[in-house]
Amino acid sequence: MTILPDPAASQALLIGVHDYESMPALPAVERNLTGLTGAFTDPELWGLPPSHCVALSQPPSAQDVLDPLSRVALRATDTLVVYYAGHGLIDPYSDELYLALPGSDQERLYSALPFEWVRRAVLDSRIGARHKVVILDCCYSGRALVGGMSGTTQVADHALIDGTSLMAASAQTRKALSPPGEEFTAFSGELITALTEGIADGPSLLDMQTLYRHLYTELASKARPLPQQRNRNTGGLIALARNRAHADHIARRPRPLVEPSSPEAEPSPSPSPSAEPSPSPGEPSRSDDRPHPHAQTPTPQQPPTPNAARAAEGQSSPGSSASVRTRTIAVVSAALLVAGISTTLALLNGAQGGSDDGKSKDGVTKATYNAAVGHVLKRGGGKGGTLKFVSSIDADSWDPQRGYYGFVANFARYYTRQLVTYDPKSEGTVLTPDLATSKAKITGHGRTYTYTLRKGVTWEDGSPVTSEDIKYGIERLWATDVITGGPSYYLREALDPEGTYRGPYKDTSAKGLTAIETRGPGTIVFKLPRPNGDFEQMLAMIAASPVKKSQDTKAKYGLRPFSSGPYKFRSYQPDRSLELVRNPHWQPLSDPIRNALPEVIRVRITGDQNSVDRSLTSGDDDLALGTTGLGPATRARALSDRDLNKNLDTPRSGVVRYAAFPQTVQPMGNVHCRKAVAYAADRRSLQTALGGPAAGGDLAPSLLPPGIKGTDPTFDPYGVLKNRGEPDLTKARDELKKCGRPDGFPTTIAVRNDRPSENDAAEALTSALARIGIRAEVERFDGARMPTLVGAPSEVRKRGYGIVIASWGADFPTGQAFWRPLVDSRMLLPSGNFNQTEVDSPTLDKLLDKAVAETDPNTAGETYEEINHKVSGEAYYLPFVYGKYVSWRSPRLTDVHVADVYGGYDYVRLGVRGT
Repeated sequence: MTILPDPAASQALLIGVHDYESMPALPAVERNLTGLTGAFTDPELWGLPPSHCVALSQPPSAQDVLDPLSRVALRATDTLVVYYAGHGLIDPYSDELYLALPGSDQERLYSALPFEWVRRAVLDSRIGARHKVVILDCCYSGRALVGGMSGTTQVADHALIDGTSLMAASAQTRKALSPPGEEFTAFSGELITALTEGIADGPSLLDMQTLYRHLYTELASKARPLPQQRNRNTGGLIALARNRAHADHIARRPRPLVEPSSPEAEPSPSPSPSAEPSPSPGEPSRSDDRPHPHAQTPTPQQPPTPNAARAAEGQSSPGSSASVRTRTIAVVSAALLVAGISTTLALLNGAQGGSDDGKSKDGVTKATYNAAVGHVLKRGGGKGGTLKFVSSIDADSWDPQRGYYGFVANFARYYTRQLVTYDPKSEGTVLTPDLATSKAKITGHGRTYTYTLRKGVTWEDGSPVTSEDIKYGIERLWATDVITGGPSYYLREALDPEGTYRGPYKDTSAKGLTAIETRGPGTIVFKLPRPNGDFEQMLAMIAASPVKKSQDTKAKYGLRPFSSGPYKFRSYQPDRSLELVRNPHWQPLSDPIRNALPEVIRVRITGDQNSVDRSLTSGDDDLALGTTGLGPATRARALSDRDLNKNLDTPRSGVVRYAAFPQTVQPMGNVHCRKAVAYAADRRSLQTALGGPAAGGDLAPSLLPPGIKGTDPTFDPYGVLKNRGEPDLTKARDELKKCGRPDGFPTTIAVRNDRPSENDAAEALTSALARIGIRAEVERFDGARMPTLVGAPSEVRKRGYGIVIASWGADFPTGQAFWRPLVDSRMLLPSGNFNQTEVDSPTLDKLLDKAVAETDPNTAGETYEEINHKVSGEAYYLPFVYGKYVSWRSPRLTDVHVADVYGGYDYVRLGVRGT
């Protein structure tokens, strides 16, 4: 039977760490403590006396947690509640969970609090509490319930008491814990809301099992990390509050408990509940290794919104609703920077080895450092075996119309096909036919694209893939009320710029999207309202994959897509694993692209980058999904070890890292002030801060990266290459005089708090600018709020962000995909804006229109080169590096090569030796 614990005999300790010396701040955690304190002490809900509910914020050491915990626990005779919110850390050797303290970081686990110590304190035999509740809201918190931790799996199982309940926010890695625009962290926000507002149709008392089921449902509906729970004996029946939404509670108002220490206190006859903020639900921002425009339904009045749906450094996770302002002049040790560069260069030079590199006209036969960059390593592998991928995150969706992570665009080609794709012989930048017999027949002054389909292309049930299937798959991009996310922007703008089509679920006409015609099962025609020279590039995206209408499960399609490729889904457990097996109806003669060498393809999702690194270097897995690369510790060890570095490549990620100069924040509206920053920046220091030449990237003399037509590697307007990254302080001071600020000026650098390397870059830039009198303050903001913070020009002006550190990677390798979000004034939007410099140039807009309409890519490239020169001349952006990362490939892999368009290995060509 569920009963509400006696508040006079119960105690709660709420521990929160919101500010860290070397990890991203979590401001929402501080609000969690306030919200939970209000809920637990509210006389209408539980009514703990205030002295029985201790909020412990920012404890500096383990002792400062364990001593109060012991005191609080020994006072409890009915129920003890222990709550922690903050960062969680994992010991890479034991998998033990650590609770981060203000001075903690991953490299110094001894500075954090082992959860095992908390467990022992809670289960101390001297504690007389009959019920015990532990609630963890931190990264990796699921480790307290399952897997690998010595002893911590027994939190609920070994308690010699009536009931114990342990609830963890998630079993997954989440680098931040609070969705954009919300008051609390995602998990605690739902908990606080349930406690303070009640659960409709729930029981009169909110016990742990009821709360768990409710939180699970609410978080699942918002695609957020799912909680886990373990109860022992009657642990699930421990109640934490009366259900405010229950009819019995509405009719009854309890009298508040008098504080034991204040016997004279008079209870109020009708207390009013404390006001609680109402969190506004929001989707967690997900990102892969490259930022891309966000898919939104365009309106005829304004262009579709580009948005930072993905970020350049791993997953962009939910975070707090407020930025953290750090008023420091950050100084980066020059000795450290120089040492970092020289060490990295020495490692790379040493890793090249001798002349015996095993290279031949057929590729590379011997594994060496960077053997798969520019070559095919171990060409001609045989069929069979299991290819084992590992990832720290799951896909945003395996639905081809919804998937937007970079690795999804690459991996989905195992089970989807497109009319055209990228030729593997060209390092993946030249289009070649896939479903079609040839590239498009283009007529009508660049407005009409006609394709004939190959024969023998079948679905996994043996039925043929038809032109109607391709049309239907593309039409799904318009069903934005059901098919959310994905790179829908490009094709929707190209085919339906006015946004009149409603999608296949609402459209009742026989014709469907009129811009696409099907002339029998084997011919498809696209009729564009206006020419777009990159239209075939858009058709090469997985968003243009066919979908068989009878197999479309709408919003659930990503759980089990129907295959048109060489593999099909056997099983998928979200956030845990995916397994593909051969599609028996796939015909090799119909597919010139996919080798289909492995017998089985498995993906293991760990939620932990350290675990990913260990599984790769130990040989348990073959390849990591994505372009995050090895973590810092593993990377350093692998680069310096000749036996390991032969399994490393350093591909280009396709991302440019840079600083933007919002022109509405003075004095950045003056081109000479912007140029002063450009000349004063120490590019070598910035490169080192971002990871060095191997893991950070190559020095970027201009914004336009390699691999896109219009790039000129000799174009060096600020002498970056000439000066080997060193600043030109003389020219910087001259520009300061020209902009009327000879003694410098103050400004603010905005940087995401969940991007360590970007934070290091901000500090390096601050130090460099100080040499010419530019006094920069660094303001760190929640990365999940990027679209509504630095992506909102009005917010940028209000906060005075003169420099914004960001990154960008094109969705396909052309100037249109790269330049439009960054410099097209028509894409300068009130939120979700990526034109952060707020470029508003009619000249650039006309050049963009000219290049987009050009069907000859070489001619278009000349225009994009002109755009690059004009953007550089106006110093709209300060490019840092063309991104690279250190990738591990298993010695078992065959047919390995880097495809630039995917920013990594061409997955569908890979084979394995052995099982």
